[in-house]
Amino acid sequence: MTWPFVLLVGVAAVASLASYWFGICAVLPSLRLREAAAVNLSSNAVANTLPAGGALGMGVSWAMLSSWGVGTEEYVLYTLLSGIWNVFARLGLPVLAVLGLLTVTRPDAVLITSAAVGLGLLAAAAAGLGLLLRSERFALSADHVLQHAAATACRLARREAPSRIAGSLTGFRSRAAGLLAARGWRITVTTAAAQLILWLVLLACLRGTGLSQAQVSWQTSLAAYAFVRLLTVLPLTPGGLGITELGLVGVLAAGASPHTTAQVTAAVLLYRAVTYLPPIPLGVAAFLVWRHAPALLHPAPADAAPAGPPGLAQPQPAMTLVTSLRQPSPVPASPGFAGAPRPTSPPMGT
Repeated sequence: MTWPFVLLVGVAAVASLASYWFGICAVLPSLRLREAAAVNLSSNAVANTLPAGGALGMGVSWAMLSSWGVGTEEYVLYTLLSGIWNVFARLGLPVLAVLGLLTVTRPDAVLITSAAVGLGLLAAAAAGLGLLLRSERFALSADHVLQHAAATACRLARREAPSRIAGSLTGFRSRAAGLLAARGWRITVTTAAAQLILWLVLLACLRGTGLSQAQVSWQTSLAAYAFVRLLTVLPLTPGGLGITELGLVGVLAAGASPHTTAQVTAAVLLYRAVTYLPPIPLGVAAFLVWRHAPALLHPAPADAAPAGPPGLAQPQPAMTLVTSLRQPSPVPASPGFAGAPRPTSPPMGT
């Protein structure tokens, strides 16, 4: 690779990494960008290295966000909305890929089927979300179905059914409607930008390894990317490891010569290296900073007094305490001077 392409791949990878931070801030406007970066990197480090890392990564992000004052309802709203918008983007990518391929060739049956399935699921999911946000009756019915399903699952597992599920969807409906009305366009733009920038990293890797538009067109790379993103909606392996590489090489190198196949394989491995590996050490570093130097991520307000043990009064500043002790005690008014004003006592302490 030439140095200009090395620089291009590096810049694209950094932009792709940072795009998710802006998406987090769009859903959680109270969060600073560096806090969103720490949450994203730490959770990705867990998700990319451990089995069932997605669930463990959610636990890490919840621990960090709750330490910065994000409440349970706000975190649940953030998790559900960001997850729903991410799924929407993945379902819509095959449709965009088919439209791109139509400009150069006829898409194959696999991509057309993927686009049709994605479009159908996207329409169904969007309709369901729209009904949930606009119809209180539908929210109550869905809430009842959710409660019944949870009770059945707990009965099969011989556990007590949770009682807090009732009313959860109706509460989510009211909070989500307000957030989407105020910041829906920002959430949509940042989610779509994150998906497209990640594809641009793949395209930069293809061009950097010497693959021209005639060998692998940008339309084909978008189709392969959309197919793999749809394939990894359910995280069967940490970070889609193995599935992503095989899917991309299989689509991009279909019917190609051995030399082109080797170039495609090199480009895909480079793409995975610059997108999959960096969040792991960066996430570990962000987590250690959060644990041992939290003020670097979330500095305390300058006027905030240090919190003491519960039940104990906070100490007064020394000069204020000395000044208050030096003040003369108020002299009660004499009965003979009923009309004279009673002297007022200065405030004691702060």
